[in-house]
Amino acid sequence: MEEVIRVSGLSFSVGDRKILNEASLLVERGQKVGIIGPNGSGKTTFLKHIYRVLSPQKKTVFIEQKPIESISFSDTAKKLAVLKQENSKDFDFSVIDMVLLGRSPYHNYFESYDEEDKRIAREALEQVGMLENKGASFGRLSGGEKQRVLMARAIAQDTDILVMDEPTNHLDVHYQWSIMEFIKKMDKTVLGVFHELNLASTFCDYIYILDKGKIVKSGKPEDVITKDLLSSVFKVNAEIIDSDGRPYIVFKGTN
Repeated sequence: MEEVIRVSGLSFSVGDRKILNEASLLVERGQKVGIIGPNGSGKTTFLKHIYRVLSPQKKTVFIEQKPIESISFSDTAKKLAVLKQENSKDFDFSVIDMVLLGRSPYHNYFESYDEEDKRIAREALEQVGMLENKGASFGRLSGGEKQRVLMARAIAQDTDILVMDEPTNHLDVHYQWSIMEFIKKMDKTVLGVFHELNLASTFCDYIYILDKGKIVKSGKPEDVITKDLLSSVFKVNAEIIDSDGRPYIVFKGTN
């Protein structure tokens, strides 16, 4: 398999507090890979080093086998798109304009979007069932609708890699599962942080467990999601049910 994302021994501290401690990860072409862990374990901080909100130490983060610091920001945006959880900020943009932002890596700062960009944006909106809302105000949409528009923006960006930072957090169950079903069908390499463990178990090919800044276990969902791990890392009691070959967690309480 072809290496797409590799993180080797990534550490990060804020003052005296160590957020990440020699964390490593490998994502191969076409894989859907999840990172799970309790709150405060460093999951989002880990991802921010990959989508360049934070600058990693040199030669710790590699995209398609190149150190990320050797890749320009514009070229990074042509390689990977980022889908984060929708926030409550109201943008003064129409839906189509929000999606067109996904085309910005392919233009100079003052360059206008052309008809090809608009065609790509409309097709992306059609894929997520939001084309009829293209002229609506993004800020007036529901949370689930906004997330579908942000998904369309990531599609319009036309990258091979999708990085997801808890994109389904705060969405209702229907939109959580519909978005993940859509992502599963996409011909992309996906790396995502998940808050909902059953979503990660159902949709990921491979899972990394991050706890207190360290990767404590990794493997296929059926190998890593166990009663012992849920008890030791997440401090919950649970039963594991087989669901079409995937572990499904039935929570029983805290320990």
